[in-house]
Amino acid sequence: MDLHQRYPAIADLKARARARIPHFVWEYLDSATGTEATLRRNRAKLDAVLFRPSILHGEFTPDLSTTLFGQSFPLPFGISPVGMSGLVWPDAERLLAAAAAKAGLPYAMSTVASQTPEFVAPVLGPHGWFQMYPPRDPEIRRDMLRRARDAGFTALVLTVDVPVASRRERQTRSGLTQPPRLTPRLLSQVLRRPAWALGTLRMGMPRMRLMDGYAENKVSLSSTAHIGYLLRTSPDWDYLKALRDAWNGPLIVKGVLRADDAARLQDEGADAIWVSNHAGRQFDAAPATIEALPAVRAATTLPVIFDSGIEGGLDICRAIALGADFVMLGRAWHYALGALGPAGPAHLADLLAKDMAANMGQIGARRLGDLAGCLLAR
Repeated sequence: MDLHQRYPAIADLKARARARIPHFVWEYLDSATGTEATLRRNRAKLDAVLFRPSILHGEFTPDLSTTLFGQSFPLPFGISPVGMSGLVWPDAERLLAAAAAKAGLPYAMSTVASQTPEFVAPVLGPHGWFQMYPPRDPEIRRDMLRRARDAGFTALVLTVDVPVASRRERQTRSGLTQPPRLTPRLLSQVLRRPAWALGTLRMGMPRMRLMDGYAENKVSLSSTAHIGYLLRTSPDWDYLKALRDAWNGPLIVKGVLRADDAARLQDEGADAIWVSNHAGRQFDAAPATIEALPAVRAATTLPVIFDSGIEGGLDICRAIALGADFVMLGRAWHYALGALGPAGPAHLADLLAKDMAANMGQIGARRLGDLAGCLLAR
């Protein structure tokens, strides 16, 4: 089967994934918050970024390679952290980490993943990033950092755009709880998705294993409590300083939309700024990330990472043209897993690379640094 004929775009992977995973899981993965205006805004504002097609450049193969933190990458994109990846597809964390290692891409693992850093460590490549939802307890924080470092994660990502839980109404309506409980309604959905069901039976029902370990004998949980929110805090600038002192690798701050915040983060010792609106999952009146990107880029000399709303290689080109040094995707990798299982991530990486190359050929961009000069004036 030629995967590029059957699944030539992320939209095809998305449609196939929806048919293979239970509805309540789909709602967890695909939903945003509120009326999902921020989700739609991300798409609309990306579509508004146009290039000037150029002619008579002769034959060339665009160079998609880049550098970040002094390391070389064959492609300018990677895998964003997604909480409870293993709910979307069984063994997702390990499958994604292994695929990233093989492709030479960064893989960012969430604090609220369904597996622990130690479980992923055997397949983790040299570009493992550990994303932290900040624990309130300094002792837990120190131990979490130690475990991430010992497992081989080389960069730390502090997520700062989740000061409180969002409502995520679609997800709530689906009946999903944390940890997941299979009510008769949800079980009926599972039985209609045999591949997901068999894989989950083999791996066990997903839960937040890293956070669960810290909850034992430390807090009292109700039947509906979300352990991640019970243990985490809303960080402040002092918290950032404590992390900077405790972590000797690259420190990335994720969830930045304002230029003044980016400038201060540079002063406070961050190593990269991650422009993100959490893909519309946190706040429904946020600007599109592509709108916020140019001002953030102008405010800092640090590397700028970008996510939220990316649906293909052309969107990656758009983000790089407006100032991003690197682009991360979250949902797309999980659509790929849901559609194709272990074969999905490699196909998605190839799909994105081919899409970037095709679009760069249209505008005469031989390398990533040429993209900004090909933009249509806005």
